[in-house]
Amino acid sequence: MSEEKQPKAAETPVSNPENFEKETDNIAQEAMQTELPTDKELENAPDIEEVVAQENEVKETATTDTKEEVKEPAEIEPSKAEVVTDDNATEAPVTKEEPAVIPVQDYTELSKEELISTFKELLANHPAQNLKDQAEGIKNAFNAIFEAEELEAKTAFLEEGGNIIDFRHYAPLKKDFNEVYYDFRNRRQKYYNNKKKNQQENLDIRTQIIEELKALKDELGGSESVNITYNKFKDLQERWHNAGNIPRDRYNLIWNNYYHHVDQFYDFLHLNRDFRDKHYEQNLIKKVQLIERAEELAQESDVNKAFKELQLLHRMWKEEIGPVAKEYSDVIWEQFSAATKTINDKRQEHIAKIEEGYVKNLEEKHEIISKIAAIVNGDLSSHGNLQKGIKEVEALRERFFKAGKVPQANNQDTWDAFKGIVREFNKKKNAYYKNQKSEQYDNLNKKKDLIKIANEHKDSDDFEVTIELMKKIQADWKKIGHVPRKDSDKVWHEFKAACNHFFDRLHASKNKASEAEEEAYEKKKEMLDKVSALKLEGEPSESLALIKSHIADWKALGRVPRNKRKIDEQFNKALDGLFSQLDISRKESEMIKYENKLASMAGDDSRDLNKEHFFITKKIEETQAEINQLENNLGFFQHVADDNPLVKEVHKNIAKHKESLELWKAKKRKIKSVL
Repeated sequence: MSEEKQPKAAETPVSNPENFEKETDNIAQEAMQTELPTDKELENAPDIEEVVAQENEVKETATTDTKEEVKEPAEIEPSKAEVVTDDNATEAPVTKEEPAVIPVQDYTELSKEELISTFKELLANHPAQNLKDQAEGIKNAFNAIFEAEELEAKTAFLEEGGNIIDFRHYAPLKKDFNEVYYDFRNRRQKYYNNKKKNQQENLDIRTQIIEELKALKDELGGSESVNITYNKFKDLQERWHNAGNIPRDRYNLIWNNYYHHVDQFYDFLHLNRDFRDKHYEQNLIKKVQLIERAEELAQESDVNKAFKELQLLHRMWKEEIGPVAKEYSDVIWEQFSAATKTINDKRQEHIAKIEEGYVKNLEEKHEIISKIAAIVNGDLSSHGNLQKGIKEVEALRERFFKAGKVPQANNQDTWDAFKGIVREFNKKKNAYYKNQKSEQYDNLNKKKDLIKIANEHKDSDDFEVTIELMKKIQADWKKIGHVPRKDSDKVWHEFKAACNHFFDRLHASKNKASEAEEEAYEKKKEMLDKVSALKLEGEPSESLALIKSHIADWKALGRVPRNKRKIDEQFNKALDGLFSQLDISRKESEMIKYENKLASMAGDDSRDLNKEHFFITKKIEETQAEINQLENNLGFFQHVADDNPLVKEVHKNIAKHKESLELWKAKKRKIKSVL
């Protein structure tokens, strides 16, 4: 503070009575010992808004005793109380409580057990009244997990065909959490009840002090010495300073009343004006010190720190330092108010920046609400879509709670919109699963019909027909939708048992057939060796009859295991060697061997014959196409002689392909006779 701005203390002649000389010196020394607030005091300073206007009001409205009734405000739940400021104060803006700084961690990553353990640990180590933010964070994280589990359980219950009104979700940990949370609420409520009781007691004490202060004025006019009376006055001041907090709605009224009678007491000391002026001078020195400190705080970069200390300065100005001479009162108040306004303006700028973040949070929450609305208005007509929607809504719900604060003016509307759209989603979800109940019972009846068919045919010996039936009802089973969960396992086991019974019998039958095939293989090995060593002698007709008899014997031996059917190819090669010793056409020998091949395929699944028929048909088409292409190529040789080597080669290829075509056609006729 510049020297020009500092008001000087009044310089009045000292003409005190002898019995006041020593006492006034002591009072002056006490006044000079006023200290600025410590860092520890600043930690718990109360919040103040528009403090200048408040104190101006105090200066203008100080009156004598008033019996004006002040209505008590509606009680506010401590957890929902807003920051208290001087202009809306309902309690003295001073507190001696010094709560430790308790960090608020990210509780969303903890399990339910960890949340309960953390909550208990906090309650064991800290007062409940200092755990509001921690308790709310833990409660929100726990409820998010619990509601997700409850939703999953409810969905499963409805899928099983349960009625929503019968749904109950039992969660032992929820009970444990509620017990801890109720303990927290009870402790906190007890604290505030005691606080309210103490404040009322302090109000009674301060009211009594005012009454005693009023009585001192009468003593000044009596026989008692001024020195004794003043000592009583100092004692009342000390008692006032130590009286403690009172209800906020009574603070201004009591404060004004007190200082009104303090001023009157000083006025009654008119016979000792030099004493009063000396006291005013020391009060002026103290208030100038507060002004200088306030101006230093106006340059402080830490806005919150400056604002907290400013609150302590105002407390000292109002409660600890007495009045000054009237000629300085307005001057120093204007200087103090100017520094206060600078700090408050900087704080408002700081709050405005914080509000910008709140606006961004509001935009994010509106976006989340819009996304949930899109899900609600989307396709929720199937179980898959609904389950996907449940996961998306739950993820968006978690984002909403993590998005942070929004402007106070938008808080309730945003919360109502969020709750409304989530409630709409839950209504659609519950309606869907309620409708699914009747559909699931229809599906149950369909599956019971398939079980009946499976049981009726599980002992059938007509394996070729029954296997197709069993495959069909298995495919039909997969196409049928969900059944009530309580019946799901039961019907599946019944159906599976009937199908397995049939296929076990089928496999047993195939195992018996495999033994016969192994025996046929061994015999065919012996016969292959015999045919491979055979030398044809005699007439061709006799030799051909011998070959056909061997082919007939080979057929009679039956099928061999699928993985050993290469022996049939080996037999055909042995036949090629025999046919080469005979003078018969290639077509005739090929057809004889082909009949043998078809015979080995005839006992198998008809699919092998169908594949062979498709293969023959395709070969006919390919051969015919090749012939057409070759004949088309001859058109380019119209003016070339037939004995030209290139032309002769083309004619040779055409003849060869036509011969093959006739053979393929003969094979097709033969296979068609078998199918």
